[in-house]
Amino acid sequence: MTWSITVGRIAGSEIRIHLTFLILLAWIGIAQYLQGGAAAALDSVLFVIAIFACVVLHELGHAIAARRYGITTPDITLLPIGGLARLSRIPENPTEEIVIAIAGPAVNVVIAVVLIVILGARFDPAALAEIQDTGPGFLARLAAVNIFLVVFNLIPAFPMDGGRVLRALLAYRLGRRRATEIAALIGQGLAFVFGFLGLMAGNPILVFIAIFVFLAATAEAGDVGMRETARRVAVDRAMITTYESLGTQATVDEATDALIRTTQREFPVVDGGGRLRGFLGRDAMIKALKASGPGTPVIDVMTHNIPTVRRGEPLVRVLQLMQENQASEVGVIDENDRLIGYVSRENLAEFMMIGDAGQAAEGPWQPRRA
Repeated sequence: MTWSITVGRIAGSEIRIHLTFLILLAWIGIAQYLQGGAAAALDSVLFVIAIFACVVLHELGHAIAARRYGITTPDITLLPIGGLARLSRIPENPTEEIVIAIAGPAVNVVIAVVLIVILGARFDPAALAEIQDTGPGFLARLAAVNIFLVVFNLIPAFPMDGGRVLRALLAYRLGRRRATEIAALIGQGLAFVFGFLGLMAGNPILVFIAIFVFLAATAEAGDVGMRETARRVAVDRAMITTYESLGTQATVDEATDALIRTTQREFPVVDGGGRLRGFLGRDAMIKALKASGPGTPVIDVMTHNIPTVRRGEPLVRVLQLMQENQASEVGVIDENDRLIGYVSRENLAEFMMIGDAGQAAEGPWQPRRA
């Protein structure tokens, strides 16, 4: 994710902090300093840091559970709205999804129990009510936050863990696509409730959460629908086959000429045998032109290690490779490893929009195979 700073690595995952999180810390510190002085500012900043440490542990719970099923977590990013663990692939088996989803809140349960034991509280409603009061000290407030994180994350709405558990439970009987549609509708309904309550109470945070939940539920339903469509069609049907490529000896000057005379935004770089060596995008091209001039070899500034698929493979494989490698393009090669086309994020989105339009107009859409 852009605008993120890597601060370390835990259990094989890079821990990143988004710059907006640092802005949030600064804003909280300044606001508390103006209200209560240096001591209040320090307490508030340390408390926010402690909360997000618990969020990191929550995301690591997901990552460790995912590793059990061969799913890696390249990075975890801290945002003002929480943590984001990027899995190398989305678990589609219902049991796997339940285990991975539950692992995060389970970590917060453990943290809360440990803090309650340290504070000497017992597991009864009266004790929990005392813990939830912000009057007690630092650890009591942190225990209350972890209890809140468990409850909030188990709300049956995307993108919370409870939404994924609900989808997985429904998928046992209804299939993943239908289960996602139902879970997304429930999430959107809850979003409207949150939004209404937020407007009535004058609570902008609740309104923001409502918008976030609604958009996430919509995006999840769209993503699953796209994957279902991509399973039914070969990559040949969606790939770009009319394009201009650059040779490995080409310069940025030649690349900019190609940029002007074509409608392409990215250019495959191929060797003399027609094998893909990389991609040079418009932004990288302009950046190189400014930094090192038009004579710069494209092989010095192109993106290397582009994932590829064979002709005839299902389009869903392209989606998987884009997610696993954070790739903007995937090359399509023949049996001799020669490049015969490629799929970009933009043309993939266009292909799916055409599919959605065709389905709406004529019923279930069956893509024409190459």
